[in-house]
Amino acid sequence: MHIWIIVAYSIPVATATAIFLIYSSGQGSFSDGIVGVFGGSLFSVTHGSLVTSNLIRETTKIEFANEGYRFGQQEETYNIVVAYGYCSQLIFQYASCNNYCFIHFFLATWPVV
Repeated sequence: MHIWIIVAYSIPVATATAIFLIYSSGQGSFSDGIVGVFGGSLFSVTHGSLVTSNLIRETTKIEFANEGYRFGQQEETYNIVVAYGYCSQLIFQYASCNNYCFIHFFLATWPVV
């Protein structure tokens, strides 16, 4: 198993710990924090689904879809413009964003704000 997969699956545990223990005791009620977490989860799942459905490299039945990515590679594995262009056709025009740095920043900061 690759190291970033372990990190990705540990994030929900860290989020649940922060919401149940830290946020509710220090800043506000549980209901204030859970909205941001569920909203962030929804955005992250949507982003992951769009990225997975727009992978550039074709894989065979024996290999995983993640085999097309090597940690630290320079070239892109998916096309963000196509992914969010499709999203804007499904939802509404302003859901489209071509800047992948802004998208990842938004996904990271939404549950905190």
